[in-house]
Amino acid sequence: MSAAPEWLRKLAATAAVMDVPRFVQPPESGGRPSAVLILFGEGPEGPDLLYIQRSAGLRKHPGQPAFPGGSIDPDDDGPVAAALREAVEETGLDPSGVDVLSVLPELYIVRSGFRVTPVIGWWREPCAVGPGDPGEVAAVERVPVAALADPARRFTLRGPSGHLGPAFDVGPMLIWGFTGILTDRLLALGGWEQPWDKSVTRDLRRH
Repeated sequence: MSAAPEWLRKLAATAAVMDVPRFVQPPESGGRPSAVLILFGEGPEGPDLLYIQRSAGLRKHPGQPAFPGGSIDPDDDGPVAAALREAVEETGLDPSGVDVLSVLPELYIVRSGFRVTPVIGWWREPCAVGPGDPGEVAAVERVPVAALADPARRFTLRGPSGHLGPAFDVGPMLIWGFTGILTDRLLALGGWEQPWDKSVTRDLRRH
């Protein structure tokens, strides 16, 4: 059991007032409210982040990486409650071992129309996690921040729509799309980002 480290408290405070990139700024109206949990922990290789990989059979975002999360239901008491509830359902997380540190500005996923509120948490008491429903979640991974920041694992990925964005090849998981954009911002805000070759471009269909 440990309190959130000072570096994470600083990151959470900075992220709470971060500038939202133009291409993920929410429209004035419309969109479905949702929330994701950006959960930092302390693993064998230092700070890490919890990710899921969605099952290939899903109608929306099949096979894609994501932070645990989903739609904000009417019974949820806002984005924090929704992010924790979804994380419990998707990974088996014990929410009593999580300290919520900050709520980030709302972001927008154009392809799906979701208005996403990221919630930063500290995994004070880590527990075993795994896919809650294999029909929805194919894998759950704790990915070291050091691996995400490694320039050799970073490149620019061309997605299905032709959009170019940051991507991370971290062993069993390829992190890209909205989650890649958010991960990229977190590395920069946390001071972990290292120079990487943005000219190296790969196509998702050939990856």
